[in-house]
Amino acid sequence: MLAIVQESELDRGATSVAPGTQRRCALTRETKPVGEMIRFVPGPNGDVVPDVKRKLPGRGLWITATRRAIEEAAKRNVFARGFKRNVKVTPDLAAQTEQLLERAALDALAMAGKAGTIVAGFAKVEAAIGRDDLLALLHAGDGAADGRRKLDGALRGAREAGTREIAVIDAFSGEQLNLALNRPNVVHAALLAGPGSETFLARVTRLMRFRTGQSTDAVCAHAPTDGARGHSTE
Repeated sequence: MLAIVQESELDRGATSVAPGTQRRCALTRETKPVGEMIRFVPGPNGDVVPDVKRKLPGRGLWITATRRAIEEAAKRNVFARGFKRNVKVTPDLAAQTEQLLERAALDALAMAGKAGTIVAGFAKVEAAIGRDDLLALLHAGDGAADGRRKLDGALRGAREAGTREIAVIDAFSGEQLNLALNRPNVVHAALLAGPGSETFLARVTRLMRFRTGQSTDAVCAHAPTDGARGHSTE
């Protein structure tokens, strides 16, 4: 699919963001795929609102999807210039954006869990390593290191045996995994191919890119290119 490049700084509304669209970052002036950007719109009270799912009404302004870029855009008054009006930028705009990206990823994880593409528990995760439909291992970021070490060691062995690259994700706490998967004491889980799996990987890729400023190769290897499957991945 050919990229659709829209050169104006503001889009014409959420419905104009077609699959394959590229937008110009109002901060850096670079043109990038929408999957690497965050859309912002003015809220009813004139405050700048992150539109991480690209569905909010109004003309939108696009910023590269990293914490540093959003903080810099707020500092340089990019939003007021781009919207050509006075808007309110809260001091925690970058934190708000991260929370929304995190929530979107956890919602997708919950949907994958309901679809039966998540297995949890050390023994079940260990048994899943080497399966052809394994896409990712999830470890609670605040979990004990011993279990993770053993599972990651088993994964390295599978890789050496010729198994394809598998994502390793530690972006969420144990409590967040518990709530998303509606089960207690989730420390380790495995993501299998199936309904909702690619959506989760696409969203967690955006979250990790936002936090680190760059994509994580292991996650990106399995996340679909944004727009390649329409808006279903977001």
